[in-house]
Amino acid sequence: MKRKVTKIVIVLAILVVLVSIFYVVVTMAADRGRPYYENAGKIVWDIKTEEKIIALTFDDGPHKKYTNEVLDLLNKYDAKGTFFVVGEQVEKNPEVILRMYEEGHELANHTYSHPFKSTVPQLMEEIEQTNDAIFSITGYAPKLFRPVEGLYTDALIEEVVKDGYKVVMWSWHLDTEDWKDPGVKRIVDTVLKGSRKGNVVLFHDGGGNRKQTVEALSQILPALQKEGYKFVTISDLLQVQQKSKVQQENASKS
Repeated sequence: MKRKVTKIVIVLAILVVLVSIFYVVVTMAADRGRPYYENAGKIVWDIKTEEKIIALTFDDGPHKKYTNEVLDLLNKYDAKGTFFVVGEQVEKNPEVILRMYEEGHELANHTYSHPFKSTVPQLMEEIEQTNDAIFSITGYAPKLFRPVEGLYTDALIEEVVKDGYKVVMWSWHLDTEDWKDPGVKRIVDTVLKGSRKGNVVLFHDGGGNRKQTVEALSQILPALQKEGYKFVTISDLLQVQQKSKVQQENASKS
């Protein structure tokens, strides 16, 4: 009986050790949390501001058809967007990239092949490939990066920031999930009901059929414009954030 109890105790002790090791590994592989990265200025999700501004972002393009349709709508409503482009698609659609750049939209990096699993060195190589592709067409090298599916680790953030990039996520309540084809109404409702000052909206202009995204955008843009919103790039948003920070610091000194 004593031997049996001893064995159980040993097994439980081993399990506790394994669970502890697993917890440490998972914690190290995860991230330090949103407050840490926001305070450190390494990642932005959205900003606090009293200005009626909002950033529309688009992932996975460019696409010859859908990105051009998105650009047509943005121009119609004097809106600027930020496009997190995939290097492979950049090389396939150089004329679309050039159009984005010349019309004043912001180009940003979303890896070269959109890998769902990859090492940090491989991702850094993909980021460089994409930037090279964009630069070869526009002469512009983006400094904004969005990880695939918004997944990242401390190690990735450290390397990306070391290379001079700012990591951009999105307002969690404004993920339209348009890649799932949820229906135009759902996309529209998500954005119109959830939009607040300083928010970042996530759309997709590539990676599949984006007909619903285009149709939803044709309703979202005039509706938000009627509410007094101005559509700005991520860099514009960050400038407003920095200006507000400086004003607060000056106010605290006076």
